[in-house]
Amino acid sequence: MPKKSKKSALANELSLIVNAQHHDPFNILGLDQKNQLLRFFLPHAESVFLLIDGHKEATQRIPESDFFEYKNSEQHGLIKEPGTHYQLCWLDKSGYEHIEYCPYTFAPQISDFDLHLFTEGKLYQCYKVLGSHMIEVDAIQGTLFATWAPNAQRVSVIGDFNQWDGRCHPMRARGSSGLWELFIPGIKAEFLYKYEILNHQSGEILEKIDPYSNQFELRPATASVTTAIDNYQWQDNDWLNARQESQWAHDPMSIYELHLGSWQRDEHNLFLNYRELAHQLVDYIKPLGFTHIELLPITEHPLDDSWGYQVTGYFAPSRRFGNLSDFKYFVDYCHQHQIGILVDWVPAHFPKDAHGLARFDGSALYEHEDPRLGEHQDWGTLIYNFGRNEVKNFLFASALFWMDEYHIDGLRVDAVASMLYLDYSREEGEWLPNQYGGNENLEAIDFLKELNHLTHVEYPGTMIIAEESTSWPQVTRPAWVGGLGFTMKWNMGWMHDILDYMKKDPVHRHYHHDRLTFGLLYCFSENFLLPFSHDEVVHGKGSLLEKMPGDDWQKFANLRLLYTFMFTYPGKKLLFMGCEFAQRTEWNFNQALPWQELESPSHQGIKALVSQLNKLYTEIPALHYYDFDEKGFDWVDCNDSEQSILIYQRNAQDDSVIIILNFTPVIRKNYRIGIPFGGHYEELLNSDSSYYNGSNTGNSDPIISEETPWMNRDHSISITLPPLAGLIIRKKS
Repeated sequence: MPKKSKKSALANELSLIVNAQHHDPFNILGLDQKNQLLRFFLPHAESVFLLIDGHKEATQRIPESDFFEYKNSEQHGLIKEPGTHYQLCWLDKSGYEHIEYCPYTFAPQISDFDLHLFTEGKLYQCYKVLGSHMIEVDAIQGTLFATWAPNAQRVSVIGDFNQWDGRCHPMRARGSSGLWELFIPGIKAEFLYKYEILNHQSGEILEKIDPYSNQFELRPATASVTTAIDNYQWQDNDWLNARQESQWAHDPMSIYELHLGSWQRDEHNLFLNYRELAHQLVDYIKPLGFTHIELLPITEHPLDDSWGYQVTGYFAPSRRFGNLSDFKYFVDYCHQHQIGILVDWVPAHFPKDAHGLARFDGSALYEHEDPRLGEHQDWGTLIYNFGRNEVKNFLFASALFWMDEYHIDGLRVDAVASMLYLDYSREEGEWLPNQYGGNENLEAIDFLKELNHLTHVEYPGTMIIAEESTSWPQVTRPAWVGGLGFTMKWNMGWMHDILDYMKKDPVHRHYHHDRLTFGLLYCFSENFLLPFSHDEVVHGKGSLLEKMPGDDWQKFANLRLLYTFMFTYPGKKLLFMGCEFAQRTEWNFNQALPWQELESPSHQGIKALVSQLNKLYTEIPALHYYDFDEKGFDWVDCNDSEQSILIYQRNAQDDSVIIILNFTPVIRKNYRIGIPFGGHYEELLNSDSSYYNGSNTGNSDPIISEETPWMNRDHSISITLPPLAGLIIRKKS
């Protein structure tokens, strides 16, 4: 009776292996010490041999099964000690010979301490543990696979190396951590794989990508790809050292926002490689004077139409533009030419694609179960469960990964407002309040605070920039004073007010003068960045140029005036690609920018103006040193609404410049303004200059002051204001 019971128990375990339902395959496969045998399950094998001391020892197939066993023989005794590994030689049904080590004799590779840190949400470099990693165990090379699926009955590695058969490589469960791992000897780089997951409650079988994979197949294919250890030799130490010591708040920062897939393409309308893009971009934007490039998400994503904002690969640069080394070269080359790299990063939501994170192990794992918490209705995406340690760890690790592995200088965090508010874009009854009855997402707030603390501590000098469109207080103030801890925040209020103002016919602008001045009431409450981003030139909004009123001459003059205002206003700068030469049409992500427009003098003039504005902004401390401090700004006159004229002064220590903006197409002669000091003044920039294809109305050099008090100043100058134009003037030294 006992023997029959043991046989029945064994038969049951074998049946679970056959049906890919066994929770602990190491209990039945590999070395069976009790019965002094080795047991293998090879569903695609015709015959199996054990290689011992150079000899082939035949194994025995268990009748009517795909199990093979090897028992002690008189010539070759079975080595009994755990940790001994056994090499198999087996023939498949086509007669092809395979030689490989049995995976089920290897000890667990993830330490108990790492398991503890992961469940606590503190394994910040878990990308070095989870995913797929080529390693050597007991002098045997292979790949360690690891994933998190706590609600799985069984997880298998499937791939082109096992005919995508979930029976072949079931993984080891690591207790209550929810982690699964398997070291598979002989798996090298460029193997395709996924995880096959059996949910323990529903019995549902899912095929999922590896959330921690470092690269994927080129879309529309979706498999993860094993990667070799990359020995790329970085050449940007000088940049990284300078970044660590930088005073970013006082340094100029002018960002060129960029979508890699549509900045430039080849003659067949195909994407360029990261390396080609690096050279072309540096050659183009270095003379333009931008200090940073911001990339729309290059994390892997399945759909081009999402522009990268529906991410599936949080640890993988998109294969659309090359491999891992190619992207490292891109960053490295830009750094060597003194251009920083920021990337858009999306922790707010993720897509519902069946192969991705959605219901990863058959349950709401990364997301919330309740759609009132777990779904973005506007975007058809899922919201991360920020209250779960392992989910936070996943996102923390992704942020640190880009700074660690790819030397990224900062992240622009997308859709922060949607993270902060539980009722974001929801009607009454469509959301759940927090424990105090409010609409604040307390778990997301804690996540953002910890994210900002981690990145700033681990990588000093890097930046985390919030796209946050509400009046949430202290977004860029430290957590210890109640803030969220971001480095900077997009000034969406200023952007909307100014674009709304500029769209109006100049004859009506004097009724809306407050749009120009209102921003100064809150300008220094946060570390603001001024964005004219991709969001303003898509979905029927028209290009920046076409937002401007009037005939063609007035459109270009208005745009030159707008840029002069932007580059002299307090705050760091961001301009989307194509805006620097006044792209006439909306941005189209499916094709390259309309570079042919640069053949026109009007477009050339806009580009020349942006270059000069960047030069002045980066070289003159008064225009950037106090971007976040009221010491850097003084109104000279903000009250001339009747003539739609604005005058202010930017300051830095002993340096100052005066900006005069005329928002009407009327030339104002003998316009008197107050100045801080007597002496000779010069025009540093006149946006109406013929150099920028303007009408060339301006002032002689020098402009000589008079001891005529004006605008609460002891001295003044009388100047000509060109139409729809801005002037930057400074006292001559």
